[in-house]
Amino acid sequence: QVQLVESGGGLVQAGDSLRLSCQASGSDLKIIAMGWYRQAPGKKRELVASEDSRGGSNYADSVRGRFTVSMDQDKNTVDLQMNSLKPEDTAVYYCAAEDLYTGSPVEYLGKGTLVNVSS
Repeated sequence: QVQLVESGGGLVQAGDSLRLSCQASGSDLKIIAMGWYRQAPGKKRELVASEDSRGGSNYADSVRGRFTVSMDQDKNTVDLQMNSLKPEDTAVYYCAAEDLYTGSPVEYLGKGTLVNVSS
């Protein structure tokens, strides 16, 4: 079982920057990827950015060039640096981790942190 705790959300103005952090904990962690999803009111959850243990990263088109994901495999942490924030970035952001402890990838989600961008 993997527990994920996010921090860093809040209320900011358009154009500001914000950094989200996430710490994974649990026994016998074998995390192979970490990242962030978000869900805005009335919309489906979407993948924002992710990074795997080989350093490969993936970004949603809407955030590419503005957001940067960074995973520390030794510390089991993942950060999301968000620059040039827009009102449409407003959402609950969920940390995600993919763990291989059982032999097959299992994805875990945190409880989420709210990012509110005012215009």
